[in-house]
Amino acid sequence: MAFPTIQQFLTNLLHLPKTRALQLSISLLFFLNFLYLLTYFHHHHSTSPPPPTSLLHLTTLSPPPHPRRNPSTSSKPWPILPSYLPWTPPANSSSSCESFFGNAFSRTSLILPRTSSASWFGCHYNAGLRSSVCEGGRVLMDPDKIRMSVGGERIDEVVGRSDEEELPVFLPGSFRVRRPIEVATPIRPVSEAFLDEFIPHGQVSRHTMRELFANMELVGGRDFNCNEWIEEPTLLVTRFEYANVFHTYTDWYSSYVSSRVTGLPARPNVVFLDGHARTQLEETWEALFSSIRFAKNFTGPVCFRHAVFVPLGYETAWFKGLSEPVHCQGASAQDLWANPDDSKTARLSEFGEMVKSAFDLPVERLRTLKPSSEYNVLFVRREDYLAHPRHGGKVESRLSNEQEIFDSLKTWASNHTDCQVNLINGLFAHMSMREQIRAIEDANVIIGAHGAGLTHVVSALPKTVILEIISSQFQRPHFQLISKWKGLDYHAINLPASSADPEEVIDRLKKIMKSIGC
Repeated sequence: MAFPTIQQFLTNLLHLPKTRALQLSISLLFFLNFLYLLTYFHHHHSTSPPPPTSLLHLTTLSPPPHPRRNPSTSSKPWPILPSYLPWTPPANSSSSCESFFGNAFSRTSLILPRTSSASWFGCHYNAGLRSSVCEGGRVLMDPDKIRMSVGGERIDEVVGRSDEEELPVFLPGSFRVRRPIEVATPIRPVSEAFLDEFIPHGQVSRHTMRELFANMELVGGRDFNCNEWIEEPTLLVTRFEYANVFHTYTDWYSSYVSSRVTGLPARPNVVFLDGHARTQLEETWEALFSSIRFAKNFTGPVCFRHAVFVPLGYETAWFKGLSEPVHCQGASAQDLWANPDDSKTARLSEFGEMVKSAFDLPVERLRTLKPSSEYNVLFVRREDYLAHPRHGGKVESRLSNEQEIFDSLKTWASNHTDCQVNLINGLFAHMSMREQIRAIEDANVIIGAHGAGLTHVVSALPKTVILEIISSQFQRPHFQLISKWKGLDYHAINLPASSADPEEVIDRLKKIMKSIGC
């Protein structure tokens, strides 16, 4: 019996009564969908996912890769970002801006090659940052062997708890990897020499990731028992100054870079290897990644099909640039794609778009060069709030007459006739993260005293102008550097003490407004 072709079937379908044609159309759709699902599962089924492509193409120690299993439907997809560039290390990687901003974790050491029944583990080293992104498959974590508080509590429930109680102490066997043969006693998979080479102490007073690897154990199957398996890729993160926006941005960025370097097909889960109380910044962790969880929330040993160990935020260019030269200038991804330049970067713009996309804010907006009749001037304020269990609820003043400056600017803006100036009162402590990012995105000019809230300029649009008011006690280049790495126009008023002259601030703002067409 000869079956009709699809073309013949559709031709006959057009001559059938409407009811019969509808029935046959629905049947055809169900049949085609069935064939698609059958083909999909035939090609994508696997008992365990392979190591990421990034690890495999950087080393010859592991067998040829299997096709990567598609990410779980519970994982958030990566958004399309206008400033995204491929995460492929450049030839001159160690001294380039790509290196400093994470795209040069190119020296790989595979400690445990991949086998069908055992764990795999390796590290990618970045010579420019002197830091490593490590990853492994079939990695066991035993939360009972990590000494720290539970984490995730409300701050008012744990007021007075010390920082030492919240930071992890990794006991031997807190993390385990499995070898294909049985061993009488656990052994260390990495040596002290390896740690010195790939996970150096650097300027960090306490390197928790180094401590973790120093206490990792290589065991046989008898000592590798999991109460739970996490199938999706998971980032393992230890945070230090977790309630500070600037330092949390360094953790977000390090986590984002680690995801890209290891070639994760979708946004990973995050497990905090710390016992910090919950703050409003967890809202952004949840928006950026697929899920967050505290290590102590697991009951008994848990195993990860793919675990990525994220470098400390202190090891990013954001922090290293405060004490050592990072001579990079922000540029558009389009310009760098056409004309690669080791002295320029678009990585901060890419990450700023990632943050905006996480909160469903548009990432395609561009600042028009044409003069406008209306301009937004955002004044980022510092307010009192309870930041963490050791915080008294009072924020240290960086500008002693901040209210006077704001009131003077408000009067000036209401009387300005050359164009309409909308002065926005940026009370960030009482705004959601989405509202804060949106205010940054809508601003033509951003003014503020030196403070962590200015870190949000990473999400500012091109052509935004930054005016930072810096008291004599806080002469630090945090936001000058971020503005430079973003390619933004930056201005500073350096004060002899902690009080600013309202007329001087207004005069500087007048000149800025004139320069942008007002």
